[in-house]
Amino acid sequence: MGRHAMNSREKQERFERGLEHFNAREFFEAHEVWEEVWLVEDEPEKTFLQGIIQIAAAFHHFRRGNSDGAETLLAAGIVKISRFPPQHRGLAIHALREEAIFWARALGEMQRPGDERLPAIRRADRRAPPRTAVPRIETHRDKHR
Repeated sequence: MGRHAMNSREKQERFERGLEHFNAREFFEAHEVWEEVWLVEDEPEKTFLQGIIQIAAAFHHFRRGNSDGAETLLAAGIVKISRFPPQHRGLAIHALREEAIFWARALGEMQRPGDERLPAIRRADRRAPPRTAVPRIETHRDKHR
């Protein structure tokens, strides 16, 4: 596909299709669709797309049992999306970055979070359901302060 073969509407449609794939945990497909846009995009958006492509590819690698590859791609993607504001393109990028950091740390510590922890990319105006707070357990040491 040539550099000028995709207009802004087509780019947006493909970007949205990539989001749908990512949120359906179809990470390879998200990566492929976003790459079509990345190939014709200009900076700084090209860097943003590369970051989310790397994160999608990381979760594809994770699901195929390649935790080392997933950790490496997450680190690269985090660096790229960290250059952008917490809300970019109407998306909660800060939340995605925090989830990617959680996963990179867990994989680095040889942990394997379950598929139920795989992130979604949310719209900036939508809030995630609150996570259940873990009750604090009072220890013997706390009683003697």
